[in-house]
Amino acid sequence: MLDILIKHIEEVVSLTPEEAEFIVNHFKLKRYKKHQFIIQEGDKAIYHYFIISGLTKLVYLDQSGKEHIVSFAMEDWWESDFYAFYTGTPATLSLICLEDTTVLALNNADYFKLCQESPTMQRFFLEKANFGYLGMQRRVLSSLTLNAAQRYEQFLKQYPKLSNRIPKSQLAAYLGVSRETLSRLNL
Repeated sequence: MLDILIKHIEEVVSLTPEEAEFIVNHFKLKRYKKHQFIIQEGDKAIYHYFIISGLTKLVYLDQSGKEHIVSFAMEDWWESDFYAFYTGTPATLSLICLEDTTVLALNNADYFKLCQESPTMQRFFLEKANFGYLGMQRRVLSSLTLNAAQRYEQFLKQYPKLSNRIPKSQLAAYLGVSRETLSRLNL
């Protein structure tokens, strides 16, 4: 499974065999069951997760108990409550498995160690953070400017592999529409 991580990293930066060995020594393999919390609101978010297999959702629960889906993450994606991870504050988001999920977990101290001791990994994480920021910015803009049908079409174009794996009720919540509205969009 560590070879999947190295292959993923090498899609962005080149690694020597020594760098690859140094990197993999900082990750822990973890397995979770469907519906299990990886991060729960209020807990410390001490890990940055690379998903080997499975599917997760990152959610915010508002004061009325309504769940707002911030993002989904599947194989070859990174996920965490990044604000809590970087600041050391309690998580405001929960990371929940939609399928049995296997991850490689990188704790906060090892993340900063990798960035400090490996310019290659610092460059890799910067690249990933930049693309994550761009994706989130695109999502916010689509929520502000597109109607439900347009948001759904954008989701299908952007994430074709996800649409068949996500329950319709979850996809509706992510898009900010009711399940009935999503059904009217010819699903």
